[in-house]
Amino acid sequence: MKIQQKRKLVRLVIAAFAVAVTCLLFITGCSKDKEISAESKTFVMAHGAFQGPYAWQFVKSQLEAAGQKVVIVELPGHGTDQTPPGKITIKTYRDKVVSAIAALKGQVVLVGHSLGGAVITAVADTIPERIEKLVYIAGFVPANGQSILDLTLGDPNSQFGPALIFSADGTTASIPNDKLFPVFCQDGTDAIKQLLIVNNRPEPIAPQANKLVLTNTAFAAVPKYYVYTTKDHAITIDLQNKMVSAAGIKNVYSVDSGHCPFLSVPDKITAILLQIIK
Repeated sequence: MKIQQKRKLVRLVIAAFAVAVTCLLFITGCSKDKEISAESKTFVMAHGAFQGPYAWQFVKSQLEAAGQKVVIVELPGHGTDQTPPGKITIKTYRDKVVSAIAALKGQVVLVGHSLGGAVITAVADTIPERIEKLVYIAGFVPANGQSILDLTLGDPNSQFGPALIFSADGTTASIPNDKLFPVFCQDGTDAIKQLLIVNNRPEPIAPQANKLVLTNTAFAAVPKYYVYTTKDHAITIDLQNKMVSAAGIKNVYSVDSGHCPFLSVPDKITAILLQIIK
């Protein structure tokens, strides 16, 4: 009897130990799941002029591989969108991004390049409570009452303006294929050059001249970040510095690249974005 009782006691101890280990593993696993969830963010990205969602493809893949969610917004009149240029304004762009964010849960990290910088500024002024962080990558940062055109007039060394050819009806502007590479991505590969050419299409003009109306006081509290592109031929580093200073943006990064680092050095942009969300 005593031997049987001892064997029974041993079995009970082993069973209890197994249950304890299982519970510990379950709790640890849940904790890790929570940690992963807490680190995962939703990025919403707005592209620039003369580009489309394709511009973010490399960074998108890298961010998703790092466990992030990425939503790229196709601005009206870009990519495959066929909205008539004459019906497009800066508000049209803003509303498209606002709608994209409305379909998501929680706050987002809103990223804008070039023209997209003005767009995300307007979006953050409209729904500041949905924006966790605002990231400009060589982006325009208009103040209240300013347009993109106002800012470009203060950038005399830019190669962007001289490359433009305006349509007869005044609704769009084009850039010849041979000017795309030197203006936007002189540091890219031949494959990137072809990518720019294949996706080249006329750009709506009106949004460039529309002045932003920024009235939401909560916009000032949205954390803002700027990524300088030091060899930029479209928005020179001089103008970038002026805009960052005027906007009071203190969180800055720098990439030694042309206007489109997400195409020429996507690894660096991905690393910066992951650093920003830490």
